[in-house]
Amino acid sequence: MSPQRLVLEHVTSRWGVLVLIRLQERPHRFSELRRTIGRVSEKMLTQTLQTLERDGLVHRDARPVIPPRVDYSLTGLGHEAAEQVRALALWTEQRMDDVLAARQAYDEARRTRDEARTP
Repeated sequence: MSPQRLVLEHVTSRWGVLVLIRLQERPHRFSELRRTIGRVSEKMLTQTLQTLERDGLVHRDARPVIPPRVDYSLTGLGHEAAEQVRALALWTEQRMDDVLAARQAYDEARRTRDEARTP
């Protein structure tokens, strides 16, 4: 697999998209990020953050205080990626009615075709 494709998979993964969009707003602590994303396991969020950090998109700032404080933010590269992902997310939001209409037309055509085949 090419390196470009691998990064594309990281950025467009289910959790990668949500992390980038949330961190575009402002830095978040881990628990705060997990809460705002919702329905992501601690393990999956950790893996996603580590992957995005390794790709240079996320910065992890661990502060040596008690209790330990770790903040996650986007790097310059991460902001660029988040802008692209957010544009796609906005497009899906704006065009959802068209997508739903297309799905309904597809399902109806398929149902009609299947009924025509049934003796």
